[in-house]
Amino acid sequence: MQMTLNFRIQNHRMLLVETEGSYTLQEYYETLDIHVGQSYSVLVTADQSPASFHIVASSRFTDPVITGIAFLQYANSATAPSTSGPLPDGPSPMDYNYSLNQAKSIRWNLTAGAARPNPQGSFHYGTINVSRTIQLQSTAPIIGGKQRFAVNNVSFIYPDTPLKLADYFQLNDVFTLGGIPDSPAVVSPPRYGTPVIDAINKAFIQIIFQNTENVIQTWHVDGYAFFVVGMDSGVWDSTQQSTYNLNDAVARSTTQVYPYSWTAVLMELDNVGMWNMRCEDGVRRYLGQELYMRVRDLDDPAQSQDPMPANELLCGAACRTGSYSCEPPIEYIANKNTLLDPMQSILCTPLIFLLLMDFVGHS
Repeated sequence: MQMTLNFRIQNHRMLLVETEGSYTLQEYYETLDIHVGQSYSVLVTADQSPASFHIVASSRFTDPVITGIAFLQYANSATAPSTSGPLPDGPSPMDYNYSLNQAKSIRWNLTAGAARPNPQGSFHYGTINVSRTIQLQSTAPIIGGKQRFAVNNVSFIYPDTPLKLADYFQLNDVFTLGGIPDSPAVVSPPRYGTPVIDAINKAFIQIIFQNTENVIQTWHVDGYAFFVVGMDSGVWDSTQQSTYNLNDAVARSTTQVYPYSWTAVLMELDNVGMWNMRCEDGVRRYLGQELYMRVRDLDDPAQSQDPMPANELLCGAACRTGSYSCEPPIEYIANKNTLLDPMQSILCTPLIFLLLMDFVGHS
């Protein structure tokens, strides 16, 4: 997926109630921009005269506009669905201000209960001191004569050892801890790398996603929800913090960054682990626009992760540690109708694929 979609239902308003696990203020929308990787829940009331109505999803910020059509058919309608007739109007395809203003209108419902935090609004994120600011600027450099995409001029490449395994076994040559600067102001030539941000559990940080390109982007952080406190055009600086929503910004895991614009999020680091941060555009991610963040417990590093199962399957440099097997466990070889333990999902992808193919072939 690379396109933002605009969703609308002919002659029906949508009551927005939730996005990515957060209850929102219940506001009505005629159309709704949905960016790559995002999700929304809406309520629609069938309050029109019995008929058939167009449901439209059309691309935003593209030329030409690509449109998909479905139908909302009332059960007691005598009108058959038809592709003829005008479709419900959406925003102008290249109107970024419409999308930006709509994004700012989506806010947290402070009176609703939710799993985390519970109730919503009890976590006063706007009053917490920010201990660190990380600015992540997207770029599209040419490296070695090839088109790549990068963050702060580092284009991510995957090693042959999963980063979680490398961190567990302290294989320091697999990735570069602190391998990406906290600010793009630290000038360096575009390069390949496997950067990992080193972060401390229970810290409260600010991340600025800066888009220097002419296409909209969306960014996702695994393992976390963050508060989207601000977004606007131009280049971010500290004076922009005066415009932040520090009261009811929505908590979500994916946010858009408009062309030549910035988006600011606040995040409490309360989930220890190795977490992926990526551009949700599949092409850009494949060509290097991602990185990882390791969150560790400073007070008691030994409690940062549970011990690994003794029959864990390893790959890459982790095979040379001598404590675990790099071969399928005996139980699996003896009985190919037995699936692997879920904990063994940390396997290298090619080995998983081969084992699953073997399993399917003997089922």
